Amino acid sequence: MWLAGVLLVAGLATGILAGLFGIGGGAIVVPVLYEVFGAVGVDDSERMHLSVGTALAIIVPTALRSFMAHRRRTKIDDGVLRQWAIPVVAGVVAGSALAAISPDVVLKIAFVAFAALMSSKLLFGRDKWVVADQLPGRLAMTLYGFGIGASAPLIGISGGGIATVVLTLYKVPIHTAIATSAGLGALIAVPGTLGYIISGIPHLDALPPFSLGYVSLPGLVLVGGIATLAAPLGARLAHAFSKRQLEVGFGLYLLLVGLRFVIALIAE
Repeated sequence: MWLAGVLLVAGLATGILAGLFGIGGGAIVVPVLYEVFGAVGVDDSERMHLSVGTALAIIVPTALRSFMAHRRRTKIDDGVLRQWAIPVVAGVVAGSALAAISPDVVLKIAFVAFAALMSSKLLFGRDKWVVADQLPGRLAMTLYGFGIGASAPLIGISGGGIATVVLTLYKVPIHTAIATSAGLGALIAVPGTLGYIISGIPHLDALPPFSLGYVSLPGLVLVGGIATLAAPLGARLAHAFSKRQLEVGFGLYLLLVGLRFVIALIAE
């Protein structure tokens, strides 16, 4: 009952924050699942992989619900989504292959690096921190898409947080950037989840019951179900805050999460 209660609360927080910041929720649910799986005795060598794989599976319905909620309220840049579709999927395949052969510590370092870079930009960045006044050409956008896709399976995110920062560096308004980035969620999470399922099959003996590769089905059902229902609430909340409030809120959250994994790395 205690485990179910923790997972349900995690699902509520994941859904609200996913809708609020236009992310799939992986940046929220990975550290939560990491603690939960540790509490139920999952070995440290498998814990981060199981957390990331489950988070990617949870992202699929949550990101879709968040994207649809944002689409009703904000103009989506469909041109960006079309440009990023193929390179993002290619990046996910490459990132999933790298994650499959990487030890647990590599995934933790990747998460800390992501949190540090994103929180620094959001907390200390200013409007004048821009690369250009408009989005770059096809080659640069392809490289951005591949990089976003490759990083997502290593960190357990939908790529929305990274995509939001990239778009705002080219003066895309924050609300449009968040709404557009939300559209990447399922595009990244579906192949990423499949990769973790396949790579986790040889490790089933070391994983908790009802695991499908590196995807925990109880975590998926409990956290994912509540998160999917709560995502539209977060999307509505996003429009009650200013651009700067959204940036600071997301930045502080990422900073705290990054510090948690730094502590985990030091403790090893």
